[in-house]
Amino acid sequence: RCLGRMALTKTIDVLVVDDAVVVRRIVSDVLAGDPEIRVIGTAANGRIAVQKLAQIKPDLVTLDFEMPEMDGLQTLKAIRQTHPRLPVIMFSTLTARGAVETLDALAAGASDYVTKPANVGSVTEAQNRIREQLIPKIKALCGGRFVQAPPAPQAARPAAAPGPGPAAVARTSVRPAVGHGLVPAPDAVAIGVSTGGPNALAELLPQLPGTLPVPVFIVQHMPPMFTRMLAERLNEQCALQVVEAQAGMVVKPGTIYIAPGDYHLTIERRGTQVVTALNQEPQENSCRPAVDVLFRSVSAVYGDRLLGVVLTGMGQDGLRGSEEICRRNGHVLAQDQATSVVWGMPGFVAQAGLTDAVLPLGHIAAEITRRCSAGALRRGA
Repeated sequence: RCLGRMALTKTIDVLVVDDAVVVRRIVSDVLAGDPEIRVIGTAANGRIAVQKLAQIKPDLVTLDFEMPEMDGLQTLKAIRQTHPRLPVIMFSTLTARGAVETLDALAAGASDYVTKPANVGSVTEAQNRIREQLIPKIKALCGGRFVQAPPAPQAARPAAAPGPGPAAVARTSVRPAVGHGLVPAPDAVAIGVSTGGPNALAELLPQLPGTLPVPVFIVQHMPPMFTRMLAERLNEQCALQVVEAQAGMVVKPGTIYIAPGDYHLTIERRGTQVVTALNQEPQENSCRPAVDVLFRSVSAVYGDRLLGVVLTGMGQDGLRGSEEICRRNGHVLAQDQATSVVWGMPGFVAQAGLTDAVLPLGHIAAEITRRCSAGALRRGA
């Protein structure tokens, strides 16, 4: 996040790092076209970039992977030694190698990534794709000064039961208060996440016990290949099995299903079984996979026995889906602002009054486990 002097300036100052002159020019021209962003420097390799940091003091760095002298990952690690909170956006490629490099960079402290346009046919199209991907992320990471604020909070919702974490936890909902009664434990968990998600999932999912008695469905905004690599990496770290979802998988307790890039993930009931389904219907919230699509689908199957979780991410994906979960008497948790890379998705859901609790990331796994293992909880207790 951009700090300090950012609140006093009218522009976000960016350092563009790439060994290709053409790429530096394209990125610089795209950013120069936005009145709220200023390119204050460029560098042809990581060594030059590190030297320039102290001189020009950028608010954000865009960083390529393949460069001479110091590659992107080496440069990122050097930046983090002296500038641990400086936002860094990596430029990745839509390849298996690019996916691995990107996940490595995120684990090493990169704030986010964008993919380089490939086979687009023209400089104009390349500029358009960079503009659509890069500019919103720059603004979201730099303090959210140009990001629409979440709506005002709505009426409070009764909490199922107190969970772990700070005493001051937001507990709000658009639903009217209901009387005392039994709240069934969830039969499924659905998680939506975007910017900052790979690291958030790497922290949360390994904390879930191997005995978790429900399936977990996840939409992480990522392109093809990236989601497969993410699932494989998380599977090595977790007690639960983590897979990239395929069409027709029979849903099993204790398995985590990650939506594949460029496909919406839904589920459907077939007789006594629940199975996964994929489609390439239009994007929602400029995303495919979309959290709203998953939440609507899972809510239709599990009703009041669904627990939705909205983690760090820019935009509003998950807001409408959370409304549907609440309409069917399911329950929603959201990550708090302090531990989110970008408090867009969870912020909109929390401020719309759709959450049982807004929790730090480090407390969410325990709350999921408690709810899924507690049998019937007493509402209003």
